[in-house]
Amino acid sequence: MPDSVFFALTLASAVSAGLMAGVYFAWSSMVMPGLRRLPPGDAIRAMQNMDVALMNAWFLTAFVGSAILSAISIVYSFARWGEEEAIYLLIAGLLLIFGSIVLTGGYHVPRNKALHLVDPDGPEAKQRWETYYAEWTSWNHVRAVACLASAILFAAGLAAVE
Repeated sequence: MPDSVFFALTLASAVSAGLMAGVYFAWSSMVMPGLRRLPPGDAIRAMQNMDVALMNAWFLTAFVGSAILSAISIVYSFARWGEEEAIYLLIAGLLLIFGSIVLTGGYHVPRNKALHLVDPDGPEAKQRWETYYAEWTSWNHVRAVACLASAILFAAGLAAVE
């Protein structure tokens, strides 16, 4: 792969990882604390609606695109094995895939689906929201840090070539 393609792929991977880090950071630092200020039933209703609204072309392109770029970077790291940048590409790609995609699919999506089954006006709403909030937000911090670390490592891969 020519260096110009390597540069473009790695830069796009770094930007997409940074974008996902920003999405998760925004949820952890603004959205979830804002929801916590609402009564539990209102917070549940809002989260249920946001979960539906995020299934749009913009978010899905960023989410899936970052995974595709990371997967290509992982494969490409083996093609450049022995070069200093290869390890950065490998670790960055794995961090994004496991820290964003796998964690989202295996942890956050099931909790979001379970929250959709909660009656916001039901007697269990308060307890369910408090548990959901604490667990969901804690692991969302992990997604943000993993994606940020991925972006930094992709950038380090670019710097290693210079």
